[in-house]
Formats: sequence, structure tokens, C-alpha cells
Amino acid sequence: MYEIVSKTVLNPTVIRMDIKAPWVARKAEAGQFIILRVDEEGERIPLTVADYDREAGTVTIIFQKVGATTDKLAEKEAGEFIADFAGPLGRPTETEGLKKVAVVGGGVGCAIAYPVAKKLHEQGCEVHSVVGFRSKDLVILEDDFRRVSDRFVPMSDDGSWGEKGLVTNALRALIESGEQYDEVIAIGPVIMMKFVCQLTKEFGVKTVVSMNPIMIDGTGMCGGCRLTVGGKMKFACVDGPDFDGHEVDFDEAMKRGAMYKPFEKHARECNLLKMGVN
Repeated sequence: MYEIVSKTVLNPTVIRMDIKAPWVARKAEAGQFIILRVDEEGERIPLTVADYDREAGTVTIIFQKVGATTDKLAEKEAGEFIADFAGPLGRPTETEGLKKVAVVGGGVGCAIAYPVAKKLHEQGCEVHSVVGFRSKDLVILEDDFRRVSDRFVPMSDDGSWGEKGLVTNALRALIESGEQYDEVIAIGPVIMMKFVCQLTKEFGVKTVVSMNPIMIDGTGMCGGCRLTVGGKMKFACVDGPDFDGHEVDFDEAMKRGAMYKPFEKHARECNLLKMGVN
């Protein structure tokens, strides 16, 4: 059993938890993920390592309430326990040797982008963070990003926070103004990453994306997280989750992601009924 050391509500649908997991905290790196089960009867879900404290032995996860399991996890409070917390899994984000990077985060994907920006900053890399949300009410980790960014560009769809527009608008403006990046790292909704990659391909800038499809075992055994990258089949859990964004078949990834929506909707409705929520 793994103790929830702290819980913070970041916005109406996004929650941060620090989990006591010293063995995971000891080896976790930016870009990796864990797989957890809330209880013995629960499903396994992957969540990216948002941060870690090796001395305290804690791992930070940030998740959005989007389905039955995340709803159940959100009901837990500090001092309570979850059944399983396995990791770290996946390959860490490659940051060595990078001198100037644009980190592009969208929505709850910013919880994945932040530890990457932090690691780059700690290594002395110049970090430009372009962060986008639909509106001010959904913003998370603003202060965290500002601390690790040499340049911070906030964007919102409705203009209620930062500049109005898409992250691709901001990234294009930076590149066209003369900023030259060793690499762009884009993390967020699949459709966002697709259009970031279309933009950077236009300018010939290497782009890495973090793919987090449905995962079950996290070891490559089940094949549930398969993707097509460069015309070849890859498994996000063991080959990724980071891939060359210019080689990812995003349309296929979006179709596969939509396959489970009817089932997840039914599972969530059943869970809400059990909790007495109308």
C-alpha cells in the first residue's frame, strides 16, 4: 500500500498528489511514468511522474478527472492509501547536450512538460516555455514554469490568461523572430502535438513529443499502447513515451484513443452512481 502524503486541488478537474514511494522516487526521471491501481479491484492506469523528492521518498502525480478510475482516485485524501504504484517506467526524456529548447505544453499535459523544463533548467539549458490553456480557470503550474523558464509565454483560447490564441501561434512568432532552438519538446493533446510538429517541420526544427495512449501492463506485453512511428510499430511504454514528432502517425493515434471512449463513459457513469452522484 502506498500513502497519499498530500493532496492539492489545482483547478476544478485537476488534482496533485504526493505519494510515498521511496523505491520509485530513488530512480524516477523526467519523462517517465508510473502505473497505479486505486484499490485491489481497480484498473491499471498510467500517470506521468510530475516531480519527485528523493530525500522525502515521494513522487508527485498530477491527474485530471476524466474517467472512473481518476474519479475514484480524486475521492482519496491525504493519509489514505492506494493499492499499487509501480515504476518508474518508460525511457527518461533525453536532455543532455541541449543548449536552447522550447517546451510547449497544453492543458493537463503541462504536468508532463514541467518536469522536463525543470530538468533542462537545472542542466543550464536556456528554456522557453509556451504554455496554453482554454481559459484562466484551468491554469496549473504557472509559478513552477516561471521559475524554470528563461522566457515564459502564456496562451489561452479565450484571452483570459496571457495572450489570446494557440500555442502554435506563439511558437511560430518566436521562430520567425529569430529564435533558434536545438529542439522543441511538445506535450499535450494529440491534436496540439500534431500541429506543433507540422509547424516545426516547416522550419526544420527537431521536435520530440510525449505519447501516452492506453496502457495496461507498462512492459510491452499487452500491445495496447502500440503506435506507428516512422512506418514501424512501436510500444509507447517501452520504446517511449518520447518519440520524434515528425515520424508519429498522429491520425492513427487519435483514432485508437477514441476507441475506448464509449466504454470509459459507461464505466464512469456506473462509478458515479456508486458514489451517489447524480
